Amino acid sequence: MGDELRVVPANEASWHELQTVLGARGEAASCQCQWFFLRDKEFTPMPREERAARFREQTACGHPHAETTSGIVAFLGDEPVGWCAVQPRADYVRLARMRVPWAGREEDPGDDGVWAIVCFAIRSGYRRQGVATALAIAAVEHARARGARAVEGYPKQLAPGKEEIWGELYVGTPGMFEAAGMRVVSRPTLRRLVMRRDFA
Repeated sequence: MGDELRVVPANEASWHELQTVLGARGEAASCQCQWFFLRDKEFTPMPREERAARFREQTACGHPHAETTSGIVAFLGDEPVGWCAVQPRADYVRLARMRVPWAGREEDPGDDGVWAIVCFAIRSGYRRQGVATALAIAAVEHARARGARAVEGYPKQLAPGKEEIWGELYVGTPGMFEAAGMRVVSRPTLRRLVMRRDFA
């Protein structure tokens, strides 16, 4: 990458820049990063406009002095190229109800001292250039700087010889989290891992 990659909290980016990353079509544009916040009965019927309104409030885009935000945005030069959702694990309603993160572990889903990295979106044209890995590293530091005691991710591992279906790895890959200093704490399914970094 010729231009310098930088990552900022989402509230320091504009709403237009964040929507440029998500694009006008496809899963990221439709979801507006709301899937982990809602149960199916709430998520499925919700119009995209309402999801976007919720997302805008959560990110506080364009409000650099906001006390909270729900993720980080990557820029390559002046171009917004990536998004990563990271905040206290307890904020994600769906995560608390899923079997995968908790299998074989004694964890309190309501422990807000543990943060979670749940989603990546990389702008079309900028994928496979290391943006997602840079976001994973920055997300860990973002969580630590805001008082997290630990941070987790829930990546998928591709089956041997299998090519990624676009969007399948929105939760990240093990290699991305390894680069951020996270280690495997459990393997609840053949392809799903729980990775974590605890801060001293």
